[in-house]
Amino acid sequence: MKAADKKRVLKEMLFARRFEERCYEAYVERKIGGFLHLYSGEEACAYGVLEAAKPGHDYVMTSYRDHIHAIKSGVSPKAVMAELFAKETGCCKGLGGSMHIFGTEQRFMGGYALVGGPFPLAAGIAKGIKLKGGDEICICFLGDAANNQGVFHESLNMAKVWGLPVLYVCENNLYGIGTRIERSTAVVDQYKRVAAYDIPSAQVDGQDLDTVYDAAKIAVDHVRSGKGPYFLELMTYRYRGHSMSDSNAYRTKEEEQIWNERDPLNILRDRLVEAGEITTDEYKKWDTEIIAEIEDDIIKFAEDSPEPSAELLHKYVLAENDPWVNGGAK
Repeated sequence: MKAADKKRVLKEMLFARRFEERCYEAYVERKIGGFLHLYSGEEACAYGVLEAAKPGHDYVMTSYRDHIHAIKSGVSPKAVMAELFAKETGCCKGLGGSMHIFGTEQRFMGGYALVGGPFPLAAGIAKGIKLKGGDEICICFLGDAANNQGVFHESLNMAKVWGLPVLYVCENNLYGIGTRIERSTAVVDQYKRVAAYDIPSAQVDGQDLDTVYDAAKIAVDHVRSGKGPYFLELMTYRYRGHSMSDSNAYRTKEEEQIWNERDPLNILRDRLVEAGEITTDEYKKWDTEIIAEIEDDIIKFAEDSPEPSAELLHKYVLAENDPWVNGGAK
């Protein structure tokens, strides 16, 4: 990745961190309700992988920790925040919420609350790509605990048998809610589990953007060239609990300190400062500008947006109520 691209991505990752932190505050302020799963600490995963792909051209899907994947795929941060605020200007008109962010125009095919739910959907999208003869790929982000679902094995088996253009990216943050991976999974190195399906795989440091990008480039090129599926495991760590209802009491302060010292933003920032590509003052200026943008533009937009209208109450419940089903858009 060129130095100019690294600077741009660092700024995007800083925006992602501040966006998620402001979501945390809005939840505490009771402006966001329901479930909220934050991505802070894992930014190098989404940005490293999607920099190696073609967001907006390739299809992307993930689980319920989905805000940042959507934004990197091209979904407007305003639309994402408005969705979290349950407003009609949200990307799903305020009807989906945090765990169901979608951006079909950007080919971001959604976040899914059902653990393991994206596995077969990603295979299905990849099957469609292959049938149509396109050069797109489908990228499916997943958490380590989701791999214990039976559909994980069924989907990967089919992906290999059919030679589907799908990249499975495991963001291994070591915990399934509050359960440490060693307590729930016989083979803790997730990339080894796909050997049974003869799928090429790799495990790399998910906190280092350069490392993630280099590994993702290999994976993306493999899938796009028609060689079938690939499985990439990224070792990462979420800095907040599983969700806002998580007290985080199951993790030791010593473990958290170790991972805090490997903050993906700090790793990339320090590398660019040392190379003379940016200064610490420039980084601080970015931070100030980003915080102001989120507060004065994005949060204000969400707060000022209207609540979903009563007319929407039944519109998407049944297919016959959807104007796209009966006679096209109206």
